[in-house]
Amino acid sequence: MAHRKKLADFSRYEQIALDLALRIIREEYQIGERISGRSTLAGRYKVSPETIRRAVALLEDAGVVETVAGTGIVIKSKQAAEDYFQAFQGEKAMANLQEKLTQLLEERRRLDQEVEQTVQQMVSYLWGMINNLQYLEKIEIPADSWLVGKDLAETKLRTRTGATVVSIERDGEEIYSPSSKMEFKAGDRLSVVGTMQAKDKVRKLVAQKVLEEE
Repeated sequence: MAHRKKLADFSRYEQIALDLALRIIREEYQIGERISGRSTLAGRYKVSPETIRRAVALLEDAGVVETVAGTGIVIKSKQAAEDYFQAFQGEKAMANLQEKLTQLLEERRRLDQEVEQTVQQMVSYLWGMINNLQYLEKIEIPADSWLVGKDLAETKLRTRTGATVVSIERDGEEIYSPSSKMEFKAGDRLSVVGTMQAKDKVRKLVAQKVLEEE
C-alpha cells in the first residue's frame, strides 16, 4: 500500500501553496493580477523567502500562477487552483481513510488474539471435562450402608475420599450438584468424579455398614 501523508505531515511551503490556491478560488486574487513579491509573502506568512519560492513553484507546476520576469508572480488560472485544492482534499481524505484502516486493522489483530486466547481456554476446559468424564463412575448405596439417612455434609465424603459427587440418581431422576444438606437414601446412585484411588475409597466407604474409625 502506497504511503499517504497525514494532514499534519504537510510541510509549511505546501500549506502556504494551499492557502494561496484557496484565496484564488475565493477570488481574493483575480486572473492576471500580480500578487505580492516573495519578500512580502515571506513576511505575511512569517517564513523565509526560500519557503515562499518552493510554495510558488508548486503552484507554477500546477498551472495556477506563473512568474513573469520584471513583473513577479501573476495569477494564471482559477480552474487550476480549484484542481490543485481538490487534489489536496483527495490526499487528505485518503490520509484519513488510511488512518481509519490502520485503526481497524489494529482492532482486528486485537480481536484475533482475543479469539485465539478464548479458543485455547475453551479447548483446555473441554479437555479437562473429557478427562473428568473418563473418571466418572456411578456407585449405588446399598440399604445397609451407614450413609443412608445422612446428608452430604455429615458424611464428609469429599474430605474422606478426595472424590466429588456431581449428581445423584434417585427414582429415575438425576439430581445434579446436590445440596450438602441432601440426605442419602438406599438405592441412590452417586455419580462421582475422581482418581481411581478416590473412587475406590468411595466404594469402600459406601459398603461400610458402620463408619469405621479413621
